[in-house]
Order: sequence, then C-alpha cells, then structure tokens
Amino acid sequence: FITGTDTGVGKTVVACAIAEALRRRHYLVGVMKPIETGVGAQGPLDAISLCEAAGVDDSLDLVCPQRFALPAAPSVAAKHERRVVDLDAIRAAHAELARRHAFLLIEGAGGILVPIRAGYSMAELAAEFNTPLVVVTRASLGTINHTLLTLEAIERRGLALAGVVISHGPRAISSSDRANLAALHESLGTRLVGEIEPLPPEARVPADAIDLD
Repeated sequence: FITGTDTGVGKTVVACAIAEALRRRHYLVGVMKPIETGVGAQGPLDAISLCEAAGVDDSLDLVCPQRFALPAAPSVAAKHERRVVDLDAIRAAHAELARRHAFLLIEGAGGILVPIRAGYSMAELAAEFNTPLVVVTRASLGTINHTLLTLEAIERRGLALAGVVISHGPRAISSSDRANLAALHESLGTRLVGEIEPLPPEARVPADAIDLD
C-alpha cells in the first residue's frame, strides 16, 4: 500500500517504479487506485499510469472503482457530489484484483490519515487489506516532521511498514534543504529503501533508485 506524507509527493511515480521493477523480475503484478479525486475528462490519470506501468489490461472500473471530480480528500470530494465513498465497491474490486494477480500494489489518496468516510481513513483501508505500507515523502524543507508524524501514526495503529522512499520531484533542492535531508536519512536508518533524485519530464526512474529486496 503506497501512501504519502502529503498530496503530490510522488506516490504515483514510486508506485509505477515498483510495478515496473516487479515486472522486470517476472512477477504477475496488479495495481489499484481505490479512490481518485480531481478526475477530469481524461479519466483517472493516476490509475491509467499505474496500469501502463504494470502492463495490465484490467478495466479501470476495477483498478479505480471510486472517482470524483473535486481535487480534495475523498470524503470531501464525495460530499461535493452528494455521494459517499462506496467501500463495498472498493472491497469487491480489491478481491477480484487479488485473485487475478500474485502481487498487488495499492496507491492511496493523499496521506495515511486522509478521511474516506466518517471514522474511516486511508489507515483503516490499509489495515483492512492487511497490506504493508510504503511511505513516500518529499525532499524539501518540512519533510522531517511530515515523515516522522506519518511513521508515528502507522506505528500507533500497528500497521506494517515496508519502507520509506524519498521523492525529489522535478526540481533540485537547495543546499540547506539537502542538509536537512541528511538529518532525515540518519533518522530513518534502514527504513529508508529508496530515493528518487530530480527527474526531467517523462524520464524513467532509475532501476536502482528503490531497493526492491
């Protein structure tokens, strides 16, 4: 289950990189984006990217069973459309994808505590799926606090952590941010399993950027 410390930190980039790495190792990998918000006329772009990375032909209704137009937290986006997130639809899609694929990557929306419905967040969904978490965090200033708070929330809920991946995004960070990032490296220790340096548009993530083992 790929989650993040915030929205826009690079969850889809990391999820796609993991999917491609698993394919290179000949895993039958499936992908899922249970809820995507900010969906426009082009469809659920994160889910489409995941399908392309994994090389699957599963329908988008399975991969992304819940879609909303407003770019907001799922509970907020659903309320905007006078709807509620259909957890049963998500569960049914997850069960079918798990049946079809030996390995399933699930990308959340936003961070681990983003609300899906009243009293039910991404953390509850990850717990229900009994899936280890990969946390994607940014490289810029503020990342230490965001990352450690996310890891604390995961630990308090007894969820399994597979590791943390730092995603730089498209731009290089400043020297002061780089020094700050070094402190995060030290704090994470062996929990840090990957780092994706700044990438130009359309560039592929280097094969060795994430320690798949």
